[in-house]
This record gives sequence, C-alpha cells and structure tokens, in this order.
Amino acid sequence: MKKKVLITGASGTVGQVLTDLLLNKGHEVVHISRTEKFNAKVKTYKWDIQKQQIDSNCLNEVDTIVHLAGAGIAEKRWTDERKEELIKSRTETIRLIYQLMKKKKNQVKEVISASAAGYYSDRGNDLMTEKNLPAKDFLANCSVLWENAVDEGKEFNLRITKFRTGVILDKDSGALQKIAAPVKFGFGAPLGNGKQWISWIHLDDVAEMYLKGIEDESLSGAYNMNSPYPVTNASLTKTIAQQLKRPLWLPNVPAFALKLALGEMSAIVLGSTKMDAKKIEEAGFRFKFPEIKAALKDIYG
Repeated sequence: MKKKVLITGASGTVGQVLTDLLLNKGHEVVHISRTEKFNAKVKTYKWDIQKQQIDSNCLNEVDTIVHLAGAGIAEKRWTDERKEELIKSRTETIRLIYQLMKKKKNQVKEVISASAAGYYSDRGNDLMTEKNLPAKDFLANCSVLWENAVDEGKEFNLRITKFRTGVILDKDSGALQKIAAPVKFGFGAPLGNGKQWISWIHLDDVAEMYLKGIEDESLSGAYNMNSPYPVTNASLTKTIAQQLKRPLWLPNVPAFALKLALGEMSAIVLGSTKMDAKKIEEAGFRFKFPEIKAALKDIYG
C-alpha cells in the first residue's frame, strides 16, 4: 500500500535520505519546514513553532507523519536556554501538528518518530532493552519528554512507533565525521578511558528501519535503532584508523579535559550506552550493515 508521508525535520541527513528512499518505493512525500523549499522533488509547507503557525494544507491526504524535527544535540554548549530549545524543538513541533489535527479533518493513521539512545544515557556495560527504565540526566529527560509528546497522539487512535536512535554513521555528518577528522590527520585518539559503549547504526539502515516502520503496520511502541553489535569508543576509533590507513599513536583524550571543554555536554562522548537490537530483528528487520568493519568499508570505500 502506497502512502502519503509528511516528514518534519526533513532538511537533516536522515530526512533527505529517507525522502529519496520513500520516493523510490513509490510513496508520496511532503515536507514541513521553517525555511523555503529545499527539495525540488517534494512540496514543502511552512511552519513557525515560536509563533505557533502552521500551514493547514500540510495534512491534506497524509497517512503517515514521520517526526524527525529537533535541534542538534551536540551543536552548542548546554546552557539552560539551549536545553529548553533542545526539548521544545522536539516536543512543541509534534504538538503543533496535533493541535492542527484537532481543528482540521484528516486521515492521519500513524506517527513514526525519532527518539534517542539518550533515553538510557550512561549505563556502563549493561545491555539496554526497550523495557529498561530511562536514566535521570538531561539526555534521558529530553528523550522522555520527546516520547511523551509523541504519545499524546494516542488520543487520535494513531499507531505510534518510536525509534531510540544510536550514533548514526555517515561520512559527511554527525559523530563519525567528528571522530574521523583528527584520525585523517594522524591525531586520532580514544576519548576518556575508551571503554564506553557506542550503539551505532549505518545511515542506510536508519532509512530502511523508518521505511519498515511506515510500511509494517504491526510495529508500534518503542524500538532501539542500532546495530546488533555495539562497539567501544576505543574499538570504533581503531577501526576507523584501520579503514583510513592512519596510525593511532596519541594517548587517550582525558575525561577531565573533555568535561572542561564541553561541560555537561561531555556526557555525549563519555557516556556508555549498549543497546539490544533483538526487538526490531524479531519484528523482521534485517540489517544491511550489522558489523562495524563492513559499515565503515561501505562508508569510506
């Protein structure tokens, strides 16, 4: 069954790749954005979250909402103002759509939303399943508020699916780009003690998992979005260096230096999150890149 899909946050890397995949699969796609049209292949509607304005036509004939909107978690230092922005960019965006749904007749049946591995935050060597309770820090609080806002759509009897996303590996954006940059110049090093777990996923598998979330109507609730084989920070850094054929000779970057430079935001790189992927695999999803070496070879090959 072909669907009409409205994507929030579509200008980001995931939104762009998912848009192309959906179009290739024969689905219709529309975007909603703060900015003018940025993709010639799809129609873009405008909204302004601060002014609580939204183009009511964005819901016309839409079956599925994919909610990817959210300010970049690692783009700026976490001041109180920035924390509020991080939360509201995820929660108030979906609420604005729900407010419109109350006023305007629509045929929306499902919301497929991003969430984050930050829901579990720093849990050492413990393997996190979707049944684990959230942590108590800012990353977890942000994720919980995000998921709760999405769940408000249950009042419309929507099917709601949330993907707790790990570290997305893509050559031109995100964490991999930042980790690989010093490695390329011979200055790479593990961060902290290097033992912290990273639940990673190849960008192609991210898009394919969203596609499954849209097409497989048996999926609902929360799912971990990560490879079945998490790696430690030291292992990831080493594998990147091997793939790029660069030496690793510097000592680990001390945790205190990262905390000094990044403040509370250092939790992103020093926290250890090891997520279980069994639930999505048992739902029938098959990873194209389950192992880190093959993923990096594809990315840099």
